[in-house]
Amino acid sequence: MGFHFDALSLFGLAAVCASLFCYIMEKRSPWWTLGFAFANFAASSYAFLQGAWPFGLIEIFWGLAALWRWWDTRAA
Repeated sequence: MGFHFDALSLFGLAAVCASLFCYIMEKRSPWWTLGFAFANFAASSYAFLQGAWPFGLIEIFWGLAALWRWWDTRAA
């Protein structure tokens, strides 16, 4: 018995790790906020492909909120 990661699981792991990393780095540059948005959209894609649509919907909203924050910091 052991762990078996298929391509979808690895994609989900990468998306969530990227989201966490970008969130940690957000205060350094607005570009990290944009990265956070795209990482959340990737995590949303993973959730829908995996069948966890409630998680997918929440990740879309997190991504939209991050895009909004990025747009506000870029315009200022």
